[in-house]
Amino acid sequence: YDVSDFKSAAEVVKAIIQKYKRPPNILVNCAGIVRFTAVLEETPESFQRIIDINLKGTFFTSQAVCRELIAAKLPGSIVNVASMTGHRGFVVMSPYAASKTGIEAVTRCMSKDLSPHNIRVNDVQPGMIDTAMAASTAPEMVEAWVSQCATKRKGQPQEVAEMIVFLASERASYVNGAHVPVAAGF
Repeated sequence: YDVSDFKSAAEVVKAIIQKYKRPPNILVNCAGIVRFTAVLEETPESFQRIIDINLKGTFFTSQAVCRELIAAKLPGSIVNVASMTGHRGFVVMSPYAASKTGIEAVTRCMSKDLSPHNIRVNDVQPGMIDTAMAASTAPEMVEAWVSQCATKRKGQPQEVAEMIVFLASERASYVNGAHVPVAAGF
């Protein structure tokens, strides 16, 4: 499923309903791309691609799932993957930071819009996590980031996943509109 193909989101949700006889009650929006480009070298096409996948993909996938949850009168939980990048600012990451900070705003607004329907919306804000995306980051950027973390290491994907599982679960039933850093005090 290509999250930048917004019309296909509804089709994917319909296929899930057909297979499982109900809409998904948990959605984790974790698709994301980054491109390391200096501000003066960024192109409109590249900027738009990052926004389409990271921000619009999150919004329209959530919209497709929530339409079905509301129609079925079912509760749900959405967990969006934002980033700490927008809070600190980094060189060559403006479009990525804008898209991920936009996800925070979407989370905040959707949590208010959807709470009357018993749908919670939260986000996690990973720091430098040991993923393929981190492997594509310049070593000096990784070192600078890690040096500012209390643990002096990159996080592990499992550490982010465990927070996502918690936020999606009923154990977090009183958590809505939260932005949870998973960044070792960065």
